[in-house]
Amino acid sequence: MAVASMSAVCVGSAFGASATDQAHSTLGMGSSTVFGETLRCGSAGGSLRFSHKTLSQPKCVISNSSNNSSVSSKGRTVVPPMHQDNWNNISFGSRPLTDLSVPELRHNSSRLKIFSGTANLQLSQEIACYMGLDLGKIKIKRFADGEIYVQLQESVRGCDVFLVQPTCPPANENLMELLIMIDACRRASAKTITAVIPYFGYARADRKTQGRESIAAKLAANLITEAGANRVLTCDLHSGQSMGYFDIPVDHVYGQPVILDYLASKMISSDDLVVVSPDVGGVARARAFAKKLSDAPLAIVDKRRQGHNISEVMNLIGDVKGKVAVMVDDMIDTAGTITNSAALLHAEGAREVYACCTHAVFSPPAIERLSGGLFQEVIITNTIPVKEQNYFPQLTVLSVANLLGETIWRVHDDCSVSSIFR
Repeated sequence: MAVASMSAVCVGSAFGASATDQAHSTLGMGSSTVFGETLRCGSAGGSLRFSHKTLSQPKCVISNSSNNSSVSSKGRTVVPPMHQDNWNNISFGSRPLTDLSVPELRHNSSRLKIFSGTANLQLSQEIACYMGLDLGKIKIKRFADGEIYVQLQESVRGCDVFLVQPTCPPANENLMELLIMIDACRRASAKTITAVIPYFGYARADRKTQGRESIAAKLAANLITEAGANRVLTCDLHSGQSMGYFDIPVDHVYGQPVILDYLASKMISSDDLVVVSPDVGGVARARAFAKKLSDAPLAIVDKRRQGHNISEVMNLIGDVKGKVAVMVDDMIDTAGTITNSAALLHAEGAREVYACCTHAVFSPPAIERLSGGLFQEVIITNTIPVKEQNYFPQLTVLSVANLLGETIWRVHDDCSVSSIFR
């Protein structure tokens, strides 16, 4: 089914509301002036132009109006406008993207090149469109025996090169492709090479929990560094300490604000909301999420894992009776943890349950579990492409293209990245 032309999703801001506003308002009605002005981009005569406009009302983000973009009728997709005619409507969800440290004009864009691997071409195209650039020309093919061949088809000498390639399933194929792309850029005399990895595979193998285990996250980091990358840009690592595995700079961005803005548009009363961590390890993530949602109360599911991809829920810490529960996690793989947690929340009296995550790995039998009626809505981002057969009615996909595109600009311009999340 084609996406409806010029359909709009009204998005408010959960950020910057005063304590008085938060006490007697619904989510999404807070002040949106905390970031000042909205940064927008457009193209005129091949050059970039930028304008600023103060946000005084909740902003309506126009969803993709392309007649060529198809989405399964079984699921809903929320994406930013990614057509040239709509560039002036783009912002980071509903959040403004500017601060005093960001120059009005992006300079020397001819020295910035973006190339995409085969893992998530659609996200790469959206990032390039947000930035007002074209994707670099690259040839990637497989030989009959499965070997990967990469050739850059334009000069990158002296350029800042950004390679967009999540190491999602098939993880080994996509990781090897990324390494070969990095090597090709290094041998083509690129000035700097940044590996943009929206989803960093092997991140869960970040420590030894039993004897004679490997730490594959460190191995993957070493491979990327030794291949020739100068910097890594990644989104929502499974654990923050994984940044220390890289011997090169790492820009760690969060998909949380994109999900927060969407939840703000749901207009859920702050008195009815509770944020739930599906396990003890995600408490810090859930606490930060709850703080942005009008400092909502927090609940924790105590989980005892019996083996890899097998979990058993034991009990709930906190009160969810009669409330709308929002579960927050970094990824959903087989969905065993989050569906067991949802069943427990319903048993404890939760009125509705929302599941939110950045990375939708969706290994079988995740779709059967998520579409079983436990969730009011399953909210994910497009760091990993969702296969057509994996759409289901409760699924909502949010785009992180604007977030990653803005971060790439700031890295290229030597501006602050952390200020995006303040």
